[in-house]
Amino acid sequence: MADETVGVVGAGIVGLATAREIALRRPGTRVVVLEKEHEVAVHQTGHNSGVVHAGIYYAPGSLKADLCVRGVSLLREYCRERGVPYEEIGKLVVAVREDELGRMNSLYERARNNHVPDLRKISREEIRELEPNAGGVAALHSPRTAITDYPAIARAFAQDVTDSGGEVRLGFPVTSLTDVPNGIEVASGRERVRVDRLILCAGLQSDAVAKFAQGGPEPRIIPFRGEYMLLKPEKTDLVRGLIYPVPDPRYPFLGVHFTPRVDGSVEVGPNAVLALAREGYTRTRVSPKDLLGLAAYLGTWRMAARHWRTGIREYRGSFSRRAFMKDAALYVPGVGVQDVVRGGAGVRAQALDRDGTLVDDFRIHRNGRITAVRNAPSPAATASMAIAEHIVHAVFEDASATRHP
Repeated sequence: MADETVGVVGAGIVGLATAREIALRRPGTRVVVLEKEHEVAVHQTGHNSGVVHAGIYYAPGSLKADLCVRGVSLLREYCRERGVPYEEIGKLVVAVREDELGRMNSLYERARNNHVPDLRKISREEIRELEPNAGGVAALHSPRTAITDYPAIARAFAQDVTDSGGEVRLGFPVTSLTDVPNGIEVASGRERVRVDRLILCAGLQSDAVAKFAQGGPEPRIIPFRGEYMLLKPEKTDLVRGLIYPVPDPRYPFLGVHFTPRVDGSVEVGPNAVLALAREGYTRTRVSPKDLLGLAAYLGTWRMAARHWRTGIREYRGSFSRRAFMKDAALYVPGVGVQDVVRGGAGVRAQALDRDGTLVDDFRIHRNGRITAVRNAPSPAATASMAIAEHIVHAVFEDASATRHP
C-alpha cells in the first residue's frame, strides 16, 4: 500500500514534471496524473516553439527569474541523460533603432542580475559576424540560449512517472472535486479517484478547474493565439540562431522573432491575438461558452481599453501576411512575404486580473490539500523542472515557499 496518493491534474510539461518530482523525491507516494486528452502534451507544451530561455527578460527576484535560471541547468542535464535534442544555438536580442538602446541596456542589467551566462552587448558589425543577414544597430548576444523538443521531454517525464510506479490516466476530464475524510475525490463523470493531496496544473483550463476546488475566481485565463509563418526550406539558411526584438516592457509577449527548430525548420512569429476559444488554434475555432466568459469578466474590458491599439495591429498581422512580415523584415531585411508559408499556432494561457493587468509572474496558490498553478506562461517549459521542485517543497515541506505575486 502507498503511504499517500497525490493527484496531478494536467499532463502538460509542468504537470508531468511535478508528478515526476514527487515520484522520485518521495518514495512510497503513489502519483496519479489525470488528463482530459488522450495523449500527453496536447496543448501549450505541444505547440511550444522549443526555446530554452536563459532568463534575460524576467524581473530579478521573481519566480520567473529564479525558476527559469534553475530550470535551464536541470533541463540541459535531463536532455543529455535521455538523449533529447538540446542545441545551444544562441540568441540575439536586436535593437533596430537608436531609441531602443535604452531599453536594451536596461534588459542587459536585468539579465546580469539574473546571472544569465556569457551575455554581452555587441555592435552592428558583430551582429553581422553572427548573423550575416540580420539588421540592427546593436544587440545582446546570449550564446547559451538553446532549443529543444518539449513534447519529447514531456513524454519522457510521463515514462519516468510510470516507471516509478505512478499512473498517467488519459481521457479523464475533471468534472468535480469533493472533500472526503482525509482527502479529495476527483470525478470525471461517474469515474472517481481518491487522493490525499491534489496539484492542479491545468494550463488553459486552470481557472475553470480551480473553481471546482473552491479557489478564488481570479486571476482568469485569457487565451491568446500566437500564429507563425515558416521560412521556405530554401530560405532557412538565412538564419543561424534565434533573433528577437527588444521587448516592450508593457506586455508579457516578446514580439515577432525568428526561431530555428530542432527539425531544421525556422519559424517566424508569433503574433498575439485574442483567441475566441480556449483551445482556439485557428481563427475559425469559436467557443460560445468561452466567449461569454470573456465578455462577462470586467478585467477583459479593462484590458481592451488599455491595449486596443495593439490588439488591432496584431489582428492586422493575423489576416495579412504582408503586415505580419513587415515587422519581421526589420530583423532580417532579406526576408519577405514570398519567402514564407503559413505555419502552425499555439494558444497561451495568459492570466488576467480584474483591474485589466496581464499577470507577468508565475502564480501558485495553496489551499489546504490542494495546490493550484494559476499562471504559468513562458518560460514555464524551460522552468518546468524547477517549478516542480518549488511545488513539491511548498506542498510537502514549507507552505511559505508558495508565493502569491
